[in-house]
Amino acid sequence: MARKMIDCRTMPSESNCTLTIAGEEEEVLDAAVTHAVDKHGHENTPDLREQLRGGLVDAEPALA
Repeated sequence: MARKMIDCRTMPSESNCTLTIAGEEEEVLDAAVTHAVDKHGHENTPDLREQLRGGLVDAEPALA
């Protein structure tokens, strides 16, 4: 399975967060949801999860 990543810099944020998370798709999604809730004050909802899933991209070769 291809590694995925999500980069906070590509998401709307008031805190200018620079965190990047890479790994297997479900691992990245779980970590991104936890981060969004804990650090950005979002609620853990199915809509948040789908928004974050839409932000997943293939991991850059250096991170794969």
